[in-house]
Parts: sequence; structure tokens; C-alpha cells
Amino acid sequence: MKRTITILALLVFQMIYSQTKNKTADALFDKMYYVEAAKSYEFSINNGDNSKEILQRLGDAYYFNTKMTSASKWYGKLIAEYPNEVSAEYLFRYAQSLQGIQNYELAKKWMKTFAEKKANDKRAQNFSLKNITLEDIENIKPSFILENLEINSTYSDFGPMYYKGDLVYSTTIDSSYVKTDKYGWNDQPYLNMQLGKISETQSNVTFKERFGKEITTQYHEACIAFSPDEKTIYFTRNNYNGKLKRDSKGINNLKIYSATAVENQNGKTQWTDIKELPFNSDNYSVGHPTVSKDGKKLYFVSDMPGTIGSTDIFVVDILGNNQFSEPKNLGEKINTTGREMFPYITDQALYFSSDGFLGLGGLDVFESRINEGVFDIPANLGAPLNSNRDDFGYIVNEATNKGFVCSNRKTGKGDDDIYSFERSCNQAINGYVFDAISNNRIAGAMVTLKNANGIKVAERVSQLDGKYDFNNNVDCNTSYTIEVSKENYNNNTKAVVTANSSGKTEALVGLDPALIARENGILKIKIGIIFFDLDKSDIRYDAAIELNKVVLLMTQYPTVVIKIESHTDSRANDQYNLELSDRRAKATRDYIISQGVTAERIESAIGYGETQLINDCSNGVPCTDAQHQMNRRSEFIITKM
Repeated sequence: MKRTITILALLVFQMIYSQTKNKTADALFDKMYYVEAAKSYEFSINNGDNSKEILQRLGDAYYFNTKMTSASKWYGKLIAEYPNEVSAEYLFRYAQSLQGIQNYELAKKWMKTFAEKKANDKRAQNFSLKNITLEDIENIKPSFILENLEINSTYSDFGPMYYKGDLVYSTTIDSSYVKTDKYGWNDQPYLNMQLGKISETQSNVTFKERFGKEITTQYHEACIAFSPDEKTIYFTRNNYNGKLKRDSKGINNLKIYSATAVENQNGKTQWTDIKELPFNSDNYSVGHPTVSKDGKKLYFVSDMPGTIGSTDIFVVDILGNNQFSEPKNLGEKINTTGREMFPYITDQALYFSSDGFLGLGGLDVFESRINEGVFDIPANLGAPLNSNRDDFGYIVNEATNKGFVCSNRKTGKGDDDIYSFERSCNQAINGYVFDAISNNRIAGAMVTLKNANGIKVAERVSQLDGKYDFNNNVDCNTSYTIEVSKENYNNNTKAVVTANSSGKTEALVGLDPALIARENGILKIKIGIIFFDLDKSDIRYDAAIELNKVVLLMTQYPTVVIKIESHTDSRANDQYNLELSDRRAKATRDYIISQGVTAERIESAIGYGETQLINDCSNGVPCTDAQHQMNRRSEFIITKM
């Protein structure tokens, strides 16, 4: 993209370069006029100057403009002629430039050399991870269909953002109404913003009108975000407020500005009250804003103090009245020693571009899913979304799985192009298995996923922490059943319907111990029949065996409280049955207490005689012995857990 992305956020490597003998070229390079600097350095080489500094700067001039063929040529010459003097950073850049021309085998060789030389660098660590290889990324199942947009030109078109159903984007075309000068970095006009109409299919965008003339200057404006009500805009601009400012190194840094929407008499939106955000600085850059869907957080990119790499993603709380919390670095899970850029936040994930994680070349788009408010480890979204060139500026409507992304791949119309995409929906089901009484996680449970027809789709065994996941077998907006079984527990099933957008559907499954039964919402301890001798309430040996199961369960679950209910059939006198059952209930209670269960854990022990029959075998109704037996029962009802 001729480093448009880097123009906008400054978002370049702030390295200390050794000066060369070509003072003219150095001056151009220091001003980031890389096109002209490269020509001047090549002139020096043609005149016999093959110094390390010349080769470094010439390679960088092409690298920063994504001219990877030329960059790899000069970096290769640099390493060949100065093998013991080249810093590890140039090994990394050489590997990146080789990836950019799809020479992956040679790129892997030099990434390995870089990793050996700078083992503590996160880029080296990412490369060295045995569970992440370039082949893994190349083999990611394609899940995007891309279309080049009608609005693209031979220059840079990028930085899409949704606005009132349309698309605002940055472009170098049609900027001559402000100024015809070209920017020395990439020999292109300065950037401004335009509004495009998104087609009904969301696959194309056509030019509608210029956007935000009130915030347009003769320099760069791009990479914007809106508050949820779209009444506040945040945009990236050169450090300019009537005058272009440079830092002590002569670099014009970038800042984020805000403006407020007002409606004029013609019903048109105008942007007023333009101000820079308070965490801007003349000494470093901030840019690429994105606002959380609840409007409470602003994410952005910067090379401010505390940056881990060349540029990192930071976040601030939006407090109102142009007040913000102190910037917070998102940390090493997201940021690397390379460049993290172009963040876009949804309620489901953080999307961003990086060259610090292993990728296909240049900047790749990564996704970090939000799990209980925490960002997951970023995942490369694979080809065709990513390519061997720079891929960035990803935005998406999570509900429709459609969005836009930018790339300077060779198949485009010119420099940076905007592409529409449709993302196939990728769903996963995950969760954990737990003991429904104690809430403790259960390991070793068999978890089976079945489709709506009852056919097994996949099977997992819950891990030590009870977790399971189905990541590769799940469709969106589809009904499934999860069946869970485990020895000494009752089986359980759970119906799940996955969402119609990519993400994870959580399903937590509780298992009751095998001695527990749920009857009409009531938990009961189920054991065999408690037999008593005729007209007696003594606990027999066979009854003790069953009651010991109650004792065992209450020992395993020390917070369980029960009540005991004893019942008879309708044969014999009503009062007699009531008194007999009560004696038996209390004898049962006494036995359980005698086995070590504290008395307060038995809420009550009451006999109900024949007052709670569970069938129609009441007085005078002829019934079989089996039917009468159903009414002779002891129940152990769990009242607290």
C-alpha cells in the first residue's frame, strides 16, 4: 500500500539510523519521502557505495512502501555482504519481504535465524511455537468471499467505516479541491474522506458525495470511528491546527480529533467543535480509533511511551465532555514487538492487523474473541482474507457476516483497495460439565453432540476442569442436543441452538449424582425400599444397607439438608397407619444420625400414614399387592444444597 497505513498513524519503526554519505538521500529518508530517497540511494550504489548503512536504508525505503521485490533484493545483498554485522531486526524484515513475494521456504529459513538470534522477541516466540506453523495458517479453511469495490482507484482507497447505512472511506482521489501537492512518502495526493452508498447485497459501494468538508485540511484525514449514536466522530489527522507541527526529530506525528454533528437548515449534517483528544502529544502518534458498541471505550493505535513494539493498541474509557481515562496498553496477548494497527471492536471480538504474529506476509488480519470480558489469543483469519501483502482495515456486521477489508494485493486496481466480503458463519459450542449438587466441575464425562435427527456429530471427554468444546463440527443457526454421561451420575441432555453469526455458544451441563432424582421440580434421594417388620419400626439389616446410601451421599455433600417422609398403604386403621409411619420416620432419622450425620441436617421426620397415596388404592378400593406396595415408601427430600 506504499505504506499508507503507516503514514496515517506514523506508525513506523522509530529506529536510530546511521547517516550515510548521501546527505540528500538521508534528508529525504528522514522526512519519510521514501520514493525519492530510494532513487537517491540507488544512485549512490551505482557509484560504488555499498556500505551497510546505504543498503539498510535502501531496503527500508522499499520495505516501508511495500515494494517487497526490491526490499528483498537489497536486504538480501545487505545480509550477504555484512552477515555478522546485521541486526536481528533486518533478518526479520528480510523474512517478511520474502513472504511478501511468496518465497515462503526461504522466509522460514530467515525467520528461524531471527528466532535463534533474538529468542526473547515475541515475533520469534510466535514463530517457534510448535503448535503454530506457517502451514497451519496456509491450511485454514477459507471462509471469506471477497469482491473489489467499484469506488477503488489507481491510488489509495482504504479505511472503511459504517455511517448511517452508508460507508465512509479514505481516498487520495478528488483531493485536488484542497491541494494538488503529493505526499513524499508514496508520491500520492493527500487523503480525504468520501461517502459511498452500500448496495443492497452489501457487495459493492458507489460514490455518493464528499464527507466531512468541515474537518478536511490540506493534509491527511482518515481512519475514523463514530459514537454509537453517530453524533460524535473521531478521526486521524496530521498534527495540524492551522500549522503543521513537527517533533524534535522533524517528524510530523498524528493525532486523533473529535467533532460533533449538528443539522443545518437544509437537514444536512455538519461537523463542529473540532478538538484534539487530551492524550495526544506532539512527541508521538495516536490514530486508528474504534469505539465499543456501548460507547464506553475508545481503542486506538500509538507509539507512545509504554509501547511494546513499533505500534500497539491502547484503550481509554470515554468519560464525556472530552474527558478520558489514562491510556492502557492491551498487553502482550494482543501487542507484539511488531506493529498492531487498524483495530475494530464489536461486541464479540477485537479485529486488528499485525505483522508481529506469524502470518502470510506483510500485515495480516487477526481476530481476538471476547470471552467473559477478556480477549482470547488472536487467531489469523487465513486466506483469502489475508494475502502475502498488507491486509488491514477490517470491519464487519456480526449479524450479517458481511463487511469490508483493505489490501494492496497485486490483483487490486491500484495501490490500497477496499474489498467487500461475506464471511461464512463459524460457530463453536463449548462449556463445562458440573455436579448439579456441589457445583464442582466433573472431569472424564462423555459429552456427545447430536444433530436434530439424533445422529452423533462428535464426541468429547471433559477435561480436568470439566471443560469441553466442539470447534469444528458446528453450524450456525442450528439445533443440537448435547448428551452427557458419567459413572455414578445420572445422564443429562441439553438442547442448544447456535447463533446466526460467528462465535461460540456456551452450554453448561449439570449432572445429578446417581442417587438423586428430580420429580416435579423436587430433588429426592432415591434408594431401595425400606422394609420394616409387621407392626414395628426397628431398622432391619436390609433397611440399614439402603439407609447407608443416604448417609454416604450426605457425607459426600456436607451442605445437603433433607426431610424424611414415611408413608403406608390404606390397609389397616387410618390412625394406626399415621402413628406407625411417624414412628418409622423418626427411627429412620435416628439411624442416619447414629451414622455421623448431624441432627440439624435433617429438617424433619414425619409420618403421613395413608394421607398421601400416589394411586387410587384408598380405603375400600380393591388393589393388588403390587399396587399397595407403591404407597408403602420412605422419601428423602432435599431441601437445601
